[in-house]
Amino acid sequence: MTRAAIIGGGVIGGGWAARFLLNGWDVSIFDPDPDAERKLSEVLKNARASLPALYDKALPDEGKIHLCSSLEEAVTGADWVQESVSERLELKHKVYAQITPFLAEGVFIASSTSGFKASDLTAQGAPVAVVHPFNPVYLLPFVEISGAAELASKAVKIITDLGMAPLVLHKEIDAFIANRFQEAVWREALWMLKDGIATTGEIDDAIRMSFGLRWAQMGLFETYRIAGGEAGMQSYIEQFGPSLAWPWSKLTDVPELDADLISQIAQQSDEQAAGRSIRDLERLRDDNLVAIMRGLRRNSSGAAKPVLDHEAQLPSGGYHDGLPITLRRAVPVTWTDYNGHMNEAAYLEVGTWATDGLMKYIGADADYVASGKSFFTVDTRIRYLDEVHRGATVMVTTQVVKGEGKKMHLLHRMFKQDGTEYSLVSTIETLLLHTDLTTRRSCAPEPHILEALTALAEAHSQRPAESIGTAVGQRP
Repeated sequence: MTRAAIIGGGVIGGGWAARFLLNGWDVSIFDPDPDAERKLSEVLKNARASLPALYDKALPDEGKIHLCSSLEEAVTGADWVQESVSERLELKHKVYAQITPFLAEGVFIASSTSGFKASDLTAQGAPVAVVHPFNPVYLLPFVEISGAAELASKAVKIITDLGMAPLVLHKEIDAFIANRFQEAVWREALWMLKDGIATTGEIDDAIRMSFGLRWAQMGLFETYRIAGGEAGMQSYIEQFGPSLAWPWSKLTDVPELDADLISQIAQQSDEQAAGRSIRDLERLRDDNLVAIMRGLRRNSSGAAKPVLDHEAQLPSGGYHDGLPITLRRAVPVTWTDYNGHMNEAAYLEVGTWATDGLMKYIGADADYVASGKSFFTVDTRIRYLDEVHRGATVMVTTQVVKGEGKKMHLLHRMFKQDGTEYSLVSTIETLLLHTDLTTRRSCAPEPHILEALTALAEAHSQRPAESIGTAVGQRP
């Protein structure tokens, strides 16, 4: 599958376009809004700066995008059709009636609806399944799927291939799963505002500084299970279950959204924004999400797992200028400093992961380390030759300068990519000793590791190794 049609290029449609485009799909969009192209370009700018930063491998080459003048043009020949028009059932049915005649065989309509059941959407005979994402679609992995089993199965495959985490509903229900939770919190928040208990800013602080962070990586039930201590979930329920009968919340009721309450919410929200534009807030949100989700990578927790599963499918390795490519990735915002460019520590981290890549190349992979042997760094020298900014794709090649006995002497060259051109931005010289992880003392590598390392050293022996052995401040 290579081409997606996006019907409606607003917040959700634009997010879908970015998700498909940055995963190598060509995208055709239909949106009658005369300002659609500008809005879409701004969403894509944010997506390009954030989604690749979740990965430690480069995403596929970006697809091509085309704004269409009609539904027919957008849908004809598409392998996937994502409908993201306004939440009006009559409008959706009208759009489906225009789309259906142009669908390729086996293609159905995936609806981004936030609340309509699949049976509502298919009531007039169109082939539709609910494929409901969360904003920003290009970053958040969760997708709720509902509808005919055959369509749901097809949707799960595509959504998973986009690096997302699909959940197929067991039963049809209005607003699905996650939105019903959001609505419950929203109702309670409205009562707190109405009753003068807290402001919009105070309510948001209560969420983002406490249970919001816990929910982001563990959800509800696992969080409560831990709260029960060593006795687990049963203990928690025995202790806190009775509180469900206490009058803590007003979830069975909701205040009327009259003019006064709407004005109060709008005013307090404006005060919260403190003059920051929507785009400023989006960039702040995206940077925060990248930082949080990258933080979750270490233990493959929460939203990091589909990223890691997707990353494992992305290609790696290869050669550049006759040397093995040991790392290729985008520079995330978490690697940048107050000047907006990659900081010194990040260059060292690049060298660390490139060394790890070379170790895997010679067979000293995770299984080898688990067996009790590895290489430990004893000396490193970095030359900083050019600035690298967030979002740039960097590639590292590794030359084995020496591979004999216990020693592994490497020269990493880091390049930044500009289209098909590469420019050298750093060299990282590092010396490592093979070590027994049990005794914490140096030792000879296993024969197959030493053989592979020696072969690389011999193959690279005639290549120049600029800056090797020079002191700080000396020019090679």
